[in-house]
Amino acid sequence: AAADKDGTPVFKFPRWRVKGKPIPEVVDAYKSVGAELNVMPFCSQFIPMNVIDHPKHGSIIYHPSILPLHRGASAINWTLIHGDKKAGFTVFWADDGLDTGPILLQRECAVETTDTVDTLYHRFLFPEGIKAMVEAVQLIADGKAPRIPQTEEGASYEGIQKKSNSRVNWGQPAEAIHNWIRGHDKVPGAWTVIDGQSVTLYGSSMLGGSVPAGQALEIEGASQPGLVTKNGLVLYGSDGKALLVKNLQFEDGKMIPASKYFSSGESSSVELTDDEKNMAEAIRNIWKSILSNVAAIEDTTDFFKSGAASMDVVRLVEEVKQECAGVQLQNEDVYMATTFQDFIQMFVRKLRGEDQEEELVIDYATKEVNNMTVNMPHQCFIDGKFEDAENGKTYNTINPTDGSVICKVSYASVGDVDRAVAAAKEAFDNGPWGRMNPRDRGSLLYKLADLMEEHQEELATIESIDSGAVYTLALKTHVGMSIQTLRYFAGWCDKIQGKTIPINQARPNRNLTFTKKEPLGVCAIVIPWNYPLMMLAWKSAACLAAGNTLVLKPAQVTPLTALKFAELSVKAGIPKGVINILPGSGGMVGQRLSDHPDIRKLGFTGSTPIGKQIMKSCALSNLKKVSLELGGKSPLIIFSDCDMDKAVRMGMSSVFFNKGENCIAAGRLFVEESIHDEFISRVVRVPCSNTAKEYFLLHPLLGVSGSCPQGPVSSMSYPCFSIS
Repeated sequence: AAADKDGTPVFKFPRWRVKGKPIPEVVDAYKSVGAELNVMPFCSQFIPMNVIDHPKHGSIIYHPSILPLHRGASAINWTLIHGDKKAGFTVFWADDGLDTGPILLQRECAVETTDTVDTLYHRFLFPEGIKAMVEAVQLIADGKAPRIPQTEEGASYEGIQKKSNSRVNWGQPAEAIHNWIRGHDKVPGAWTVIDGQSVTLYGSSMLGGSVPAGQALEIEGASQPGLVTKNGLVLYGSDGKALLVKNLQFEDGKMIPASKYFSSGESSSVELTDDEKNMAEAIRNIWKSILSNVAAIEDTTDFFKSGAASMDVVRLVEEVKQECAGVQLQNEDVYMATTFQDFIQMFVRKLRGEDQEEELVIDYATKEVNNMTVNMPHQCFIDGKFEDAENGKTYNTINPTDGSVICKVSYASVGDVDRAVAAAKEAFDNGPWGRMNPRDRGSLLYKLADLMEEHQEELATIESIDSGAVYTLALKTHVGMSIQTLRYFAGWCDKIQGKTIPINQARPNRNLTFTKKEPLGVCAIVIPWNYPLMMLAWKSAACLAAGNTLVLKPAQVTPLTALKFAELSVKAGIPKGVINILPGSGGMVGQRLSDHPDIRKLGFTGSTPIGKQIMKSCALSNLKKVSLELGGKSPLIIFSDCDMDKAVRMGMSSVFFNKGENCIAAGRLFVEESIHDEFISRVVRVPCSNTAKEYFLLHPLLGVSGSCPQGPVSSMSYPCFSIS
């Protein structure tokens, strides 16, 4: 369709050759175009050499490996199977060999332990490959394209893997097994034998943290049993290290979540409405068009037993989504509902939103503190669920008042960021949030504020132990202002208006120009540690009120109130995927958010050097919008005609409020010379106010030791501010 719009001829022939000889009419049709250069994605061996050599500039080919490594048709798979630390692609000149021609240009990227064939392709090989092919064509046009002969040193050729030789060898370290599984995912699929039948393993990741509790499962040939846990199937390598598999597929083509291996219950069937029956018939016709060898599509017809392959899965998903706009369907859904009847039941549940009603499961960290029991989520919050980081890693979050460990928190990976962004994008593009009446969206935010108020003592207690905030201040300011902020922006949801712009009334058209304000899409938020919940509210409330979805990274040292906020958002009825929370490092999570092409805006509060890096990354990735609140050193200027006692009190409270952790803290005092000495004298004589007591008693780690002195202070060093 795009080519037709540009007047570009498109030819579709099933083959170039018959019995090794070029088909004359196909070659003639090609030559009629008069191409000066052939640009080919993958594989030249099916194209006759008189076509490859015909153009003035010959032919160039894209290959998804750093040649001469991994020649052949499964280069991305073998990059992962071999555990390569680098992946990449090559644009090279075609010759009569298999991926052996001279190199024009190459690009490479690092391979993460969480990468799959899909993530490597979509993150780097596809988008950067297109850019590189454009660059290659321009180099040829300018007469500057190199032809660098390929060396045979280090060259390798690996063929397309078959199911028969993709069985897992359990006598290897866990990382090698992980690479084998992810390199074969989705085709042909790495398999093993469980309970006498071959089972294919999908969705592998290394398990870096503690192994969750589960039920043992014997794996044929493995050194120790696997473990079916709530997160999936834990498997062990010969080195005793563990990996996690998310999905299992049986010999009959049926796929299940690995966590459900021992679950036998079948969900009850749903009764279809007349409209849903019409949709079911439309889907039956789609099945029929794909399974053309099947006489009739019965309820018991199995998609894969009828001859369907992986490309047919993609076609089925896309055609059903096109026929029934708005339904959220993934390739895995087909594998998990292989018969027509099961597929329709699954489809109708998704259409009704019933698949979203699964009860929220939270593995709380519980603590008795402040005369109450506080329940703290501590895992990543992605797509409406709390779950461990993809690699299983965790870290300790510390109570800064005494250095004790509060709990272990999930340490999000790059893969977790990609999943969270995908969930937020899906929620924005296809979920109910984007289609919701703004007034209904406001009602949900009001409800969220009410729940925060209902849990304000628990939130303030969590804030106090996680950030070191004084409890009374946390209750009034950290939590109280967060609730007020949410209510304020909830009221804005149905009041966001556009405007018309007066312009020259060009006749006869009488033009009208207007501005319509629309949500951007997926927004990323990176917040600091001084007011964890309040900074979350300030940035996310406006974002949500406008109809955006978000991925938020709390400060690594203060993640707990953000995760509690996520729990309350589910109870408020915020749809899944709208809010995603990723605890972890700024260098990993924050950087990936800055680089991610599907994020439309990023808000950051933090240091100026990091702000510069974020702005650069946002510009280079996709010119995403940026809001930055960066470092400063705010001064107070005090003149000789001031109320001296008040100036001293205000000067001290301005720097020490909230332990001195303020973006607007008066870290500098400029005092007029004529009153400078008297001001200094009064500063060191000032009796301890409530603020000073809070600072000295509760926060010795900030550089001032000892208990609060009773009466005047004789001498004191203030490491966090200066007086000039």
